[in-house]
Amino acid sequence: MFYAGKRISAKVIIVIVSPIVAVLVALLVTSTIIRYKRPKTYDVVEIDVEGNNTDFTTVESLQYDLATLRSATNDFSDDSKLGEGGFGGVYKGTLSNGQRIAVKRLSINSSQGLQELKNEVILVAKLQHRNLVRLLGFCFEGQEKLLVYEYMPNKSLDNFLYDPEGQGLLDWGTRYKIIGGIARGMLYLHHDSQLRIIHRDLKASNVLLDDDMNAKISDFGMAKIFVVDQSQGNTSRVVGTYGYMAPEYAMHGNFSNKSDVYSFGVLVLKIISGKRNSAFSESGEAEDLLSYAWKHWRDGTPLEFIDPTIRDSCSIDEVMRCIHIGLLCVQCWSLFLQKRNASKE
Repeated sequence: MFYAGKRISAKVIIVIVSPIVAVLVALLVTSTIIRYKRPKTYDVVEIDVEGNNTDFTTVESLQYDLATLRSATNDFSDDSKLGEGGFGGVYKGTLSNGQRIAVKRLSINSSQGLQELKNEVILVAKLQHRNLVRLLGFCFEGQEKLLVYEYMPNKSLDNFLYDPEGQGLLDWGTRYKIIGGIARGMLYLHHDSQLRIIHRDLKASNVLLDDDMNAKISDFGMAKIFVVDQSQGNTSRVVGTYGYMAPEYAMHGNFSNKSDVYSFGVLVLKIISGKRNSAFSESGEAEDLLSYAWKHWRDGTPLEFIDPTIRDSCSIDEVMRCIHIGLLCVQCWSLFLQKRNASKE
């Protein structure tokens, strides 16, 4: 175990900045609770790294007609609404065969365009993994742009994590399982699919939970695809959620799989603490969540960082390891940049 106040050795730093081990370090969280089995690799539709010129006809068999989805959701009634995002609403529905679905409906004023929806269809339809949300189909008819997903009865992680009543339902065992599920999904996206997928918007609201509280990564509208030998990219259009973004990506548009690893680290620390970044704006304890975590780690008081609802019932060894992994993940991006800059000199 690593303790506060001890310096990380040069050997550990070198390992962390390695492109493959950076993600595998996250997978270590689950080493005592899961037996990892390499998922089956699926062929991926030909698509360039910017998500353009896609062969969209390859997924036309997944198309639903609008009348079917209107009937399933009671014409997108407020009673069927599960939530609202920048793109529009998500509605619960039931098909004629009894199957439950979730329908993502793009609003007219949505910042998510048709190309991003097509990108999401192609990605999620082809990337099948137990820790990725399953896309059932789509409907682009008239002004309506809809994506149809498997229904997640427990909605998203943030509905539990930041709700006083919901937090009590997230015991440490459940949180530990969720962290492991996210890590497995990331490992598949970054290394086990034929193309490297950078999600770019990994956050609590994009982690859905099934009946058994298994984590499934969702919302691939902002994802980027790398060819196998590509390790980093740059974009003039920075998308995602501030607070989860790696600094170099937020400021300069530079991203890689380390960007997702950084977001994963932030997410792990939020799962452990049950705190939002905004929780620190008025408390005066620290500037933000990461500063708060580092402060307790350096001061040798990491237990004070843990959500009080689980503090007396969690496994201290597991929590300490998860805190350390979370901190290494957010540090990973800085170490990666140092290594990259040194190679240019």
